Amino acid sequence: MNDFRFVFDLVIDVNGTDNIFWIFYVMNLILAAIAYELGFARKLPLGKTIFVYVMLMVGTFILTIFTTVMRMPTIESLLVIIVVLAIYRIRLHMQRKANTIEK
Repeated sequence: MNDFRFVFDLVIDVNGTDNIFWIFYVMNLILAAIAYELGFARKLPLGKTIFVYVMLMVGTFILTIFTTVMRMPTIESLLVIIVVLAIYRIRLHMQRKANTIEK
């Protein structure tokens, strides 16, 4: 049983173990940024936005340790989070659009 680590196993099969930490770091960073934008982003001044993304980069570094060393399915979890947040945003947009038409 693969314990839901299909992305981890696929990346290892394709790339081997060379630079595996940085491959997963970039993947985690991109997925975490998408999840942040879909669920939590607000309009912030430039300095605060830079601070938020620097902290996201630091947190993603820690998250990547869980992915590579402890082999937890973090990428798969981020994919599920993105799908759920995308569905939520689409439904919210459709509901707001319907409310605007009714008024």
